[in-house]
Amino acid sequence: MNTQKIKLNPVIPFISLLLLLLTGYLIWNKKSGNTSTRAFIPGTYVNSASGPYSIAYDTLIIHAMDQKEGTYRIYRKTAFQRIREGNKLPLERESEQWMALYNQQTQSMEETKTGKLITLYPEAGRILVGSREYLKIKSP
Repeated sequence: MNTQKIKLNPVIPFISLLLLLLTGYLIWNKKSGNTSTRAFIPGTYVNSASGPYSIAYDTLIIHAMDQKEGTYRIYRKTAFQRIREGNKLPLERESEQWMALYNQQTQSMEETKTGKLITLYPEAGRILVGSREYLKIKSP
């Protein structure tokens, strides 16, 4: 009778355990709404634009109202100068306040009155409000 023992490579169970833990973490992270994206949202964002008829400076200040519910208050402050016949007119200012809801599936936000889509790019430190791009300059 030939009895031969088969030796298992000791690395295989370790790799299997590592893959199981990694899979568990990824599932948990997906269900928790990607906390790193949510942590990125609050802060101050800026945008500027110019054209032949005006110059504009936009600031968004985003505060978390209820992190669990995913609600945010956004203060938008705009300063702009109209340009007429090559001359800059006096600086004008406007401000408004929005409410937005975080969507866990799309990892974006939607402004509650108008439905504006706010796309988040945490890795780049930027957000898009519609097609307007804002750069994050300050965290809370």
